[in-house]
Amino acid sequence: MTHREILEALSGLLLAMFVAMLSSTVVSNALPRIVTDLEGSQSGYTWVVVATLLTMTATTPIWGKLADLFSKKMLVQAALVIFAIGSLVAGLAPNMEVLIGARAFQGLGVGGLTALVQVVIASMVSPRERGRYAGYIGAVFATATVSGPLLGGLIVDSPLGWRGCFYVGIPVALLAFVVLQLKLHLPVVKREVKIDYAGATLIVAGVSILLVWVSLAGDQFAWASGTTAAMLAAAAAVIALAIWVEGRVATEPVVPLRLFRDRTTSLATLASVMIGVAMFGSTVYLSQYFQMSRGMTPTHAGLMSICMVGGLLVSSIVSGRVITRTGVWKRWLVGGSVLVVLGFALLSTIDAETSLVRVGLFMAVLGVGMGATMQNLVLAVQNNAKAADLGAASSVVAFFRSIGGTVGVSALGALLAHQVSDSMAEGLRRLGVDPSAGGGRGSIPDLSELPPPIRALYETSFGDATGHLFLVSVPFALVALLCVLFIKEVPLRTTTADEPSAETVVPEAVEELGRR
Repeated sequence: MTHREILEALSGLLLAMFVAMLSSTVVSNALPRIVTDLEGSQSGYTWVVVATLLTMTATTPIWGKLADLFSKKMLVQAALVIFAIGSLVAGLAPNMEVLIGARAFQGLGVGGLTALVQVVIASMVSPRERGRYAGYIGAVFATATVSGPLLGGLIVDSPLGWRGCFYVGIPVALLAFVVLQLKLHLPVVKREVKIDYAGATLIVAGVSILLVWVSLAGDQFAWASGTTAAMLAAAAAVIALAIWVEGRVATEPVVPLRLFRDRTTSLATLASVMIGVAMFGSTVYLSQYFQMSRGMTPTHAGLMSICMVGGLLVSSIVSGRVITRTGVWKRWLVGGSVLVVLGFALLSTIDAETSLVRVGLFMAVLGVGMGATMQNLVLAVQNNAKAADLGAASSVVAFFRSIGGTVGVSALGALLAHQVSDSMAEGLRRLGVDPSAGGGRGSIPDLSELPPPIRALYETSFGDATGHLFLVSVPFALVALLCVLFIKEVPLRTTTADEPSAETVVPEAVEELGRR
């Protein structure tokens, strides 16, 4: 494909990626209003986010495997249709149950778009040239991920209300569908289809049990309880069975375990889990911090996200262009990981009184780090993958990054609720007030209706708890940094996955001459 043809097809892919990532973040600033209008609870608050992440996480490797078997163009378009239907139902939801179900269905499409966009790009562009386009991909990915709260805040405060947050992605999805139909032309490699239904089912079940436990423990039942032990044992058993099926039984495994024999793939996968915690957890709970601890409106809270967007845009574009020009990528991964650690450490110092200028600077540091890390982890894995495993290898990284994000949102949300509840109870007792007056874990208070002393106490409690979340996240960022340090830098290929390289063509030609 020529550069112009690639850009035309890429425009449709970028629209698809934008709408997929936007769906995960655009509701962040709308959640307090949504939960209040639909009479939901703190658990429902978390599950509006987790439902999408859960189904996206569970189905990402399945979509990646299907990309090795069917038309990539058809699969991307199918994922867009699924996303649009889920968005429409979510916007019309009359209660929390329907909303969470629609978000779960929406996540099926998001999982497909997350995995397939990377696979399609890898089929069009060689790893060496991919950095030229990775900057645009990273910029769109970053903009949608972090500016979603800004857009969501503006929509919530507009006549559209919170339901508009779900409708906004539908026109973009339809536009992406049309652009891809007109501009994306890829050869379809047909071979015998063997879908790993057993492996897919077990992966979905194991991840689901684990995430349900993370979300409900400490609220519906104690962390140290029989229910916890039973759910952990069940999750471990199902995941162990999934590993056995993938490694011993499945002919076309959803997650080929042989991929993990490659050190780069193993280390990049582990790093992706940790980066997932940073990417999803920070955006969800920073926007909540600005509303619940600093008293901002949804629009004002969204404006603060520009600090992180700027860092992400600059680092993703600059790193992509420099990698294309030089072919050197590891230094960007290491530098980005260091900044992610630093950003978490700095944000762990914030509370209800921290200067907003300082908070914005800390967010920018984290944004620069994530922009230089996320897409380049995928690039490192794709550069090492064989052509037949490209779809599976690309989706494995996205899959485990999504696991990190889903577990991060669930676990950090539970920790946040516990810390705020305990701090409020202690503070109210000091004031001589019944702790139930401040609201419990099962409800989200309307700050405007709280008496000034209780409101101040809640804002302080929420601010302190938010800082603690980032402190807890620092060790995860350090693990990601260690993984990146041990990744071996391999020169980027100058061929696409579907083209033979000089290294493979020459030996084959010599062998053929020898036979003659």
